Amino acid sequence: MEKKNNYCVIMAGGVGARFWPMSKTSRPKQFIDILGVGRTLIRMTFERFTRICPVENIYVVTNEIYEDLVLEQLPELNKNQVLCEPSRRNTAPCVAYANYKIKQANPDALVVVAPSDHIILKEDEFVRNIQTALQIVSENNWLLTLGIQPSRPDTGYGYIQFTEETINPEIPELHKVKTFTEKPNLEIAESFLASGDFLWNSGIFIWSLKSIMSAFSNLLEEVDSLFAEGVGKYNTPEEADFIKNTYAVCKNISIDYGIMEKADNVHVLSVDFGWSDLGTWGSLYTIRNKDRNQNAVVGNNVLLYDTKNCIVNMPQDKLVVLQGLQDYIVVEDDSTLLICRKEDEQQIRQFVADIKVEKGDKYV
Repeated sequence: MEKKNNYCVIMAGGVGARFWPMSKTSRPKQFIDILGVGRTLIRMTFERFTRICPVENIYVVTNEIYEDLVLEQLPELNKNQVLCEPSRRNTAPCVAYANYKIKQANPDALVVVAPSDHIILKEDEFVRNIQTALQIVSENNWLLTLGIQPSRPDTGYGYIQFTEETINPEIPELHKVKTFTEKPNLEIAESFLASGDFLWNSGIFIWSLKSIMSAFSNLLEEVDSLFAEGVGKYNTPEEADFIKNTYAVCKNISIDYGIMEKADNVHVLSVDFGWSDLGTWGSLYTIRNKDRNQNAVVGNNVLLYDTKNCIVNMPQDKLVVLQGLQDYIVVEDDSTLLICRKEDEQQIRQFVADIKVEKGDKYV
């Protein structure tokens, strides 16, 4: 299969509030070297996709306030490949915008849509899976998503239930999707795991441009028609003003809810490439190296006493002494310090909202 028809859309507009205080509005987690490996998350995502499609076929959709950050961290892109959203409207408008940009360049495109801030530990396996997926959608009018084999009853992920029958004997991991379920409670998550026919929803989608545009016109026409009005303005100086006006009236809706849950041609490829959506400090804790007391520590001068199962993230040279903590998140960044129980990490979003009200935007 020729690479020239392969396109990638990297979604990089989120604020990553659950990773506060390291992730802030001015520099969200996708623009940070959160793993301490010398590359930011968006850089790692971009480099993965250069193995799948030409650099000129990679688009990044982000909030307009991050345009400079994207171009600074991905200097291989030109400005036309950075799609700037004037406001946050969830993932369906973001995909619709990219559809029309790509259509002008190549109506025969095969498109991968992926978040900018996921961790993929087995990159060769990831590339192989994406290439298989692209081959599948080049031959079928399907909307394809990647499903991750669940390793625990996680309540922070969405789940995909699949049908049992074999679609293609040569690709036994390929299934038709039965249902999508948003983040379930623990009891339901445990029942999903026990049943064996559920996968985690990775939020990575693969389709032909023709298939996804057909789905938009059938299932989300009120969004599609707005962006259709821009034909002739994309890739011209008029594009920015058109997008500003369009986002002002466009509804806020996710691609999952608007398209994937309603379409009847959705399939899933079950994969295992060491995936984490890196949504929380807890998810980072699971993939970081630990000491003998199961503490995951970043910082050169951290001394721990009687401390277990903590994630500690400190400025490299700051001397920090911690005693008597178990199962805590301890993070310092600039003039901000967070100390929070790991089990309560979902509250971090609320902390950020409260700080905005009490202390203003300076700290978030």
